[in-house]
Amino acid sequence: MKLMQAIGGAGNGGAENFFIQLASAFHSADMDQHLVTRPHEMRDSQIKTAGISHQNLKFGGALDFVTPHRLRTISKTYKPDIYLSWMARAASMTPSGPFPKLARLGGYYNPKYFKKCDHLVGITPDLCRHVIDQGWSKDRVHYVPNFLNWKPKPPVSRSEFSTPEDVPLLLALGRLHTIKGLDIAVQSLVQIKDAHLWLAGDGPLRNSLEELAIKCGVANRVRFLGWRTDKEALLATADITVFPSRQEGFGNVILEAWAARTPIVATQAEGPSAYIDHGETGMLSPIDDINAFADNLKTLIASRTLHQKIVNRGFQQYEDGFTEQIAVQNWQTLFRKLT
Repeated sequence: MKLMQAIGGAGNGGAENFFIQLASAFHSADMDQHLVTRPHEMRDSQIKTAGISHQNLKFGGALDFVTPHRLRTISKTYKPDIYLSWMARAASMTPSGPFPKLARLGGYYNPKYFKKCDHLVGITPDLCRHVIDQGWSKDRVHYVPNFLNWKPKPPVSRSEFSTPEDVPLLLALGRLHTIKGLDIAVQSLVQIKDAHLWLAGDGPLRNSLEELAIKCGVANRVRFLGWRTDKEALLATADITVFPSRQEGFGNVILEAWAARTPIVATQAEGPSAYIDHGETGMLSPIDDINAFADNLKTLIASRTLHQKIVNRGFQQYEDGFTEQIAVQNWQTLFRKLT
């Protein structure tokens, strides 16, 4: 089976990172692939290192007529059995051809961008429901969740970020963006004595979050780590993962916390609500509710029994449904069905 995949994202976000993970998993399963991506130094290097057939296109805006033409040419040359696009921009440029045209949905996109696709693949049941409610027939919408190929690493030294060994350490992973709700994590720290917060990521809100930490009087307990590539080590160091998103189609952070055996405290955004069982595999609070979020953190810090239950059940949830082997089988089953 020959698979052609296209992604037009320019950044280094969750979808772009998972694109590399899934392509690498397919490669390990000896699937014949050709990838088409927007130029990105780190992503291009990862694909080259993996040894996957690949080329770059611009994936510009509405006036980019070259990329759709090149995609058609590539598809005619490569002759895929399946075409899989990622995110709205690539989906809107899907070429015509005698092959099933799929698009993976990792967020609540406007269905208008997917008119050239035959099938949509949602990574949560609610995403599938969303597009069905928008008029897509059930037989053209499929559920395939994300996965995680987890390779544990030793913890980093807390002293590297001037953090005492005997205090609760909270960790947030992701872009410093409004939808990630990291202001909630900073403000909740006011109510949690001695706890420290590490923010691993970068983005447009860094300056405002630094100012907020000063305003709240917790700047001495908040560390801005910048963009990191050692999340496995950071999760091994932290006591609790915090995930206060205002909007989240899925959130690979959930799987990462489960696999790392680090309990997670999240908000009731779409993704966390679909996968986290409150008090069993994590803790959930209403979006933007600082007091409820802080209360969940304090409850988890105070109860070693609850902490261990969430660790054990979260890890079991990961092993039962979100490993690389299970994910590849799910995708291959869908591909066989559609071809």
